[in-house]
Amino acid sequence: MLGYIWQYLFSSFLRFWFKWFLRHVTGKCELQRICSGYKQGAPRTSRAEYSLESSKSTVLRAAVSVEEDQVEECAMAIMKEKKVISQKDPEFKMSLQVCLWQISGYKRLYASVEDLRKQSFDCENNSHENMLLRLWDLLMPSEKLESRITKQWGDIGFQGDDPKTDFRGMGMLGLSNLIFFSEKYTEMARQVLSHSVHPKLGYSYAIVGINLTEMAYSLLRSGALKPHFYNTVSQSLKLEHFHQLYCYFAYEFDKFWIEEKPESIMEFNRYREKFHEKMKALLQEPDVSLCLTVDSKL
Repeated sequence: MLGYIWQYLFSSFLRFWFKWFLRHVTGKCELQRICSGYKQGAPRTSRAEYSLESSKSTVLRAAVSVEEDQVEECAMAIMKEKKVISQKDPEFKMSLQVCLWQISGYKRLYASVEDLRKQSFDCENNSHENMLLRLWDLLMPSEKLESRITKQWGDIGFQGDDPKTDFRGMGMLGLSNLIFFSEKYTEMARQVLSHSVHPKLGYSYAIVGINLTEMAYSLLRSGALKPHFYNTVSQSLKLEHFHQLYCYFAYEFDKFWIEEKPESIMEFNRYREKFHEKMKALLQEPDVSLCLTVDSKL
């Protein structure tokens, strides 16, 4: 423990003097060097985030949680704190603002996703019920539900006669993801559903979808999705961006499952973990962008 403390103090001491030395040699603060030395996206924003969080300045540390409408004001406060002159570095302010939008936006996105996850499916809530029925209509347009509680739900991959029990883990987040994929990429979602009823390679479409929601959520919570979002969204993140990522997962998992040719659905957990590791490996790449490409034939 004592050794760790000394190591921490020593590294902090070296970092301070190294930053001081570079400031005097280059005439730029660390954030300026990051913004000018790395291209926009994860390479720049990730380093800016670490710099802000590691700073001794309360102004800089608070910047990682700035409200969206206060980003410009926050950037100006940082420039004042670090004595950055706009005329000498005219591009710095906008570059910094983009970083702040992304960093604080990721925190707000997680909060929005968490709120939706905690919201339980309520069959007494007309909005929830309408979303569920809308999912059926999107995926099975030529077949009508016999009743609200029916074995027909198994046709789109729910476990029982009433889908509400399957949303317990991910709440309304799971249903929202399924709905978004079905509305935004209707033909693609129907194609994936058709694969899920294959006599040998079939799987439970809705249950697997909710599993993929949990995977995306856990990656968001851990911060593993930062490189993807920092590379693909130049301003503040919205809930739609998380839904778009889910669509990528849903489509790519279907391809992965078919290519892997599991012996049976009993092997789902093993292949789910294998797919999870594949996604985590992709997220380690600095230029990662997990964006769904729509097949023009669909």
